[in-house]
Amino acid sequence: MGLDQWALKIEMILTQSTHRYNTVSFPALSLSASSLSHRTINITAGGERDSRVLQSMASLASSTALIASSTVLLPSKPSPFSPAASFLRTLPSTSVSSSSSLRSGFSSISPLTCIRSSSRRSFAVKAQADDLPLVGNKAPDFEAEAVFDQEFIKVKLSEYIGKKYVILFFYPLDFTFVCPTEITAFSDRYEEFEKLNTEVLGVSVDSVFSHLAWVQTERKSGGLGDLNYPLVSDITKSISKSFGVLIPDQGIALRGLFIIDKEGVIQHSTINNLGIGRSVDETMRTLQALQYVQENPDEVCPAGWKPGEKSMKPDPKLSKEYFSAI
Repeated sequence: MGLDQWALKIEMILTQSTHRYNTVSFPALSLSASSLSHRTINITAGGERDSRVLQSMASLASSTALIASSTVLLPSKPSPFSPAASFLRTLPSTSVSSSSSLRSGFSSISPLTCIRSSSRRSFAVKAQADDLPLVGNKAPDFEAEAVFDQEFIKVKLSEYIGKKYVILFFYPLDFTFVCPTEITAFSDRYEEFEKLNTEVLGVSVDSVFSHLAWVQTERKSGGLGDLNYPLVSDITKSISKSFGVLIPDQGIALRGLFIIDKEGVIQHSTINNLGIGRSVDETMRTLQALQYVQENPDEVCPAGWKPGEKSMKPDPKLSKEYFSAI
C-alpha cells in the first residue's frame, strides 16, 4: 500500500472516530503525490471509545510524520555484507520530498534479486590487502630476552634462517596447569627434534624473572625443572600480536604453534583455545611430513602420513597408484 493510501486510511479512521466530547489534538501527516506537510488533526475522544484506540492512532500518525520529516542517510560506503546495502543504494540521498519518490525506490528492486544478493554476500570474506595469511609467508621477526639453562639470553628468530627449522609455540601464562604439561613434553622429546635439525622455542607474556622462577621449581611442585630449549619473554605482547594469537582483553596468548622452515617461512600453524593442550606426536609428524615434501617436491603426503609410508603424486593419473594401494 502506497503512502497516499495509508494517509487517506488514517484520516478516514480519525474522522469516523469523532464524537461530541472533549477534543484531542496531535500532529499528523497530509500526504499527496506532490507534497508532504504537517498539519493538526482534531479528534474527539468519545466516551464509548477506549482511550487506547486514540493512543494507537496517534502513535501511527506520529510514526508516519517521522518518516516524512526524516532524512534518508546513506553511508558513504555501504557495507557489502549488509542485506540492506542494495536497497539503500536505490534510495535518493536527499530528504524525501514525495511519496512517489519512495515508490520509485521500491519499484526498482526485485524481491528475488534482494534475496539472492544478500544470500551471496553473507558468505563473502573481505580482507585488507596487507592482511596476508601467516602460513606460506615469512615469519614475523623478533628479538627478545629468554631463559635457558637458568640464565638470561637473547633470542632473535631470523638468526635461525638458513640453519634450522623452528617449532615456535605460545602458551598463556607461567605457573598454570595445562602449560607445564606441554612445555615439559616438548623438552623431553627435544633430542628427536634436534635430530631433525629443529629448534624449539616457547613463548609467553611473562617476564624472564617469572620464567626463571618456574624453571627453578621442581616438576612435582608444578614447576618445569631444567628445560632443553629457551623460554622467550613476550612481556610487551608484540610477538603474540604479530603471530595473531594475542587475546587483547585478557593480555595473554592462545595456544598457537608454528612450524617455520629454514627459509624463515611459516609452513604450518595450529591454534588451540586455552583449555586444550597440544600433541608433541602430531607436531613431530607434521614436521617430518614438511621436510619430506620439501626434499621431494614432486610428492605430497596424505592424511596421517608417517616416515616410511607411501606418499602420493599430485596428478590425476599418477595419484591412482596411491589410491589403488590403500
